[in-house]
Amino acid sequence: MKKLILLSAIFSFSCITAQIKTPQPSPSATIVQKVGISNVTVDYSRPGVKKREVFGGLVAYNKIWRTGANKATKITFDENFFFGGAKVKKGSYSLFTIPGEKEWYVLLNKETELWGSGNYNDDNEVVRIAIAPQETKDFTESFTIEFGNFNSFSAVLSLKWANTLINIDIESMSAKKVQNDFLELLTNGPSANDYYNGAKFFVDNTSEEEMALEWINIAIEKKPDAFWMMYHKARILKKMGNNKEAVITAQETISMASEAKDDYGYTLRCKNLIKEIKSK
Repeated sequence: MKKLILLSAIFSFSCITAQIKTPQPSPSATIVQKVGISNVTVDYSRPGVKKREVFGGLVAYNKIWRTGANKATKITFDENFFFGGAKVKKGSYSLFTIPGEKEWYVLLNKETELWGSGNYNDDNEVVRIAIAPQETKDFTESFTIEFGNFNSFSAVLSLKWANTLINIDIESMSAKKVQNDFLELLTNGPSANDYYNGAKFFVDNTSEEEMALEWINIAIEKKPDAFWMMYHKARILKKMGNNKEAVITAQETISMASEAKDDYGYTLRCKNLIKEIKSK
């Protein structure tokens, strides 16, 4: 009877504690970042240093690591990407690493449901790149994955823990798609704004400055009171090395913007552009 009561008490206590949520030793995190025109999503867990030696200790050198804790880290690309220079099709992948003292390997694998690295299968591997680790002065207590160094269609994916930093260049492959979309749109009878947006895209992301200038001129012809378009014409001229015309166009923009109720900051932009040109 006592034994039955004891078992009943243990069972009841287990049921109660099962309903109580407690903090995770290595809390999970999700980061969603827009790179170019598409998202990159990372799901991972964040172990802490907790006064332990991390690389070469807690995480052994030259052995595969889940790159976090608990379930293997997962990265999802909404479009085709370059990952560390390697082409990767859109989709989800597990992210593993093999840390070394002087060189790390960063791996992407098609199997996304792995818990740890025990069942890692090389046959499902789609990327393996080598990267030199960097030693940092700043100490990172909790393992961190973050994005930075953004350009129009690229960014840097960083892995940080303790005093170690791994930087991986990533680049969306959608720039060509956007370029083709603009070409198709502009061939089928675009508006002033279409030419304007096309000109800005081409001057910022291609070497087709002549085409950008042609398109911004058409946009201005269609909408001659658009002083913001004039500013971007000045910017295109500057990039082409035609500084004299760039300054004249920027000054015309300032004059046009002064007559508007709101210049939306373009007067200051033009003054800064002129100052930048004349300082060289």
